[in-house]
Amino acid sequence: MPEALKAPLVVEFPFTRSLGPVQSAFLTGLREQVVLGVRTADGRTLVPPVEYDPVTADELRDLVEVAPTGTVTTWAWNHEPRRGQPLTTPFAWVLVRLDGADTALLHALDAPGPDAVRTGMRVRVRWAAERSGTITDIACFEPYDGATAEPAGHDGRFEDMVTGIVAPARLDYVYSPGRAQTAYIAGLAERRTVGERCPSCRKVYVPSRGACPTCGVATSERVEVGPRGTVTTYCIVNIKAKNLDIEVPYVYAHIALDGADLALHGRIGGIPYDEVRMGLRVEPVWSEGGRYPDHYRPTGEPDADYETYKEML
Repeated sequence: MPEALKAPLVVEFPFTRSLGPVQSAFLTGLREQVVLGVRTADGRTLVPPVEYDPVTADELRDLVEVAPTGTVTTWAWNHEPRRGQPLTTPFAWVLVRLDGADTALLHALDAPGPDAVRTGMRVRVRWAAERSGTITDIACFEPYDGATAEPAGHDGRFEDMVTGIVAPARLDYVYSPGRAQTAYIAGLAERRTVGERCPSCRKVYVPSRGACPTCGVATSERVEVGPRGTVTTYCIVNIKAKNLDIEVPYVYAHIALDGADLALHGRIGGIPYDEVRMGLRVEPVWSEGGRYPDHYRPTGEPDADYETYKEML
């Protein structure tokens, strides 16, 4: 039996969002070295500001400046900073209640070690040298033993307001596909598609997860399927993905390989996108080196009858 595989994987995408009047003012303020909160009907000041009172759900628009100094309310030491975190050396995650605020802001505290951090310690904002209107305009907090900084009383009106941001999202992890998917991947290296049959319901799953999702029993009988198959459902992609060299529009489809009881997904090529249809018979076109199918193309066979694939939509 081949050794189970494992590999580092990264899921990453940029999330683009627009800002309402409150968040726009808050982030523009950070760019100008001003920290803004929002005042509720009962007089509390919330930092970071929100557009609706979390207690009453009232709409909030009364912006008020708070001081760049504050007090640590709780903290946790980060021994090993990860990619994209505020500091590259060990630091403390802290909740800081800025002077003039009634809620705490989460950020990093640059401290020489955990013994130098305590609840109740005084800190101040360390501003980033270059600021663009994001939360990282606060580079971090730093210990501070001076007087409380007095806010200028800014009302949140700025020129050239920040109206939108792009927030990168990234997840790094090590994935092990396990016994069943290791066999599936090994089969792809030989240009074969291998699934496993359930000993109870006799369905063949590709790729197999090592157990039947219907019966809940382990699977072990290997079954080679395909290579040809039938398009069951599909979608037309009109948005170009970053770092993906495929011209839009293109089609991704669920494909029921011959002999399989579960459809897998793949890109359809070799045919105009508006000619792809349910029941289209396709075959794999392998990537360079034969590691996996790059896409599927029409075989030229007559379309499959709906009754033959309706259970795999």
